[in-house]
Amino acid sequence: MQHAKSQSTTPWTDVRRIGVITAFPPGRNSLNEFGYHLVNHLAASDDVDSIVIFADKTDAGTPLELDENANKVEANACWTFNDITNPVRLLRAVRKANVDAVLVNLQFATFGDQRLPGGLGLLLPAMLRSAGIPTGVILHNLADNVDMQDAGFADSKAAAWLMNTAGRMLTRAILRADYVALTIPRYVEFLRDSYGAQNVILAPHGSFEEIDEPSFGPPSDGPRKILAFGKWGTYKTVDVLVDAFRELITRGYDDLELVIAGTDSPNSVGYLAGVAASCEDLDNVVFTGYVEEQDVAPLFLESTVTAFPYTSTTGSSGVLHQAGSYGRSAVLPAIGDFVEVIEEEGFVGQYFEPGDARSLADALAKLLDDPGLNAEHGERNYLAATGIPMAEVIDWHLVHLGKLQNRR
Repeated sequence: MQHAKSQSTTPWTDVRRIGVITAFPPGRNSLNEFGYHLVNHLAASDDVDSIVIFADKTDAGTPLELDENANKVEANACWTFNDITNPVRLLRAVRKANVDAVLVNLQFATFGDQRLPGGLGLLLPAMLRSAGIPTGVILHNLADNVDMQDAGFADSKAAAWLMNTAGRMLTRAILRADYVALTIPRYVEFLRDSYGAQNVILAPHGSFEEIDEPSFGPPSDGPRKILAFGKWGTYKTVDVLVDAFRELITRGYDDLELVIAGTDSPNSVGYLAGVAASCEDLDNVVFTGYVEEQDVAPLFLESTVTAFPYTSTTGSSGVLHQAGSYGRSAVLPAIGDFVEVIEEEGFVGQYFEPGDARSLADALAKLLDDPGLNAEHGERNYLAATGIPMAEVIDWHLVHLGKLQNRR
């Protein structure tokens, strides 16, 4: 696996030892893949001497070693999903590690899908800054933009209102960090306008790797594969995709294979097993389970089109960035904010009405029947995903962390 090398010539040398608080492979909690690539590119920078990963402790084993620059990295699996003691344990671990600065890879369910541990974990950036530790946050979604009922965090409108109110309070706590980086321009504008935040900055998602330009359009051999990749069971469900797949078969598409990759959402344990049971009569539906890092590229490159059967969204899609980096076309839900977000990032998709299997089948057919359009969408998504390498984003973070260190 090749990784982009940073060529930064930053004018400071204070931030040489960096802590990264993140979910991390082989753990399967949200943002683990982004955390892996974040650390990989930090380790590739000549401006960094050492990195401490404050990773989640899981049954999957110890944190995955990097392919390169592993000698720069110390792994400390010191927090557990849904543990109310995470903030105290992490603050203690960061102090003991004696790092120059900390980056927190964060979304609103990073530390738990239960209300108390999940909410307490989001107090961590404020605690770190209060302890005098320069702290940057990479924030991947906003509580204000999450449908709490659809995402599985609330079971009634009243509970959803309470969750949204708590979410705003926790957003203010996150904004106590020295800076908060977001990948979407409208999120930066929203936090400035709605919260009066002055420390929020736009930092692109960044492409994970330097990947040779792929062949755009469908692979030339084998069945045409429709790929869906994610953590399934809440607002990301594949039932409608299975129904759309059945619809395509009735229309005479007899050379298709549906690949459902990934695992259950923590909120929906057992969901995929139920889906698999419902389509036992279909020979051409494949459930891959968890996808190891080395298997991600073949998974995308062998697909004809990627599908995103979401009913709501929580922000930009990391999976769409991955699909784009491998030059794949995408079928996407016509959800207003989601459409605006991805188009701001330069992506393109064939849209369908959320929850409507016939609309989804029509969108898939559009790309399956038109190889030229498929290739055009794949190329546009590739350009959007690879426009800014993560190595450049890392340099940006190092500069800002260095400025924080120099002020203290």
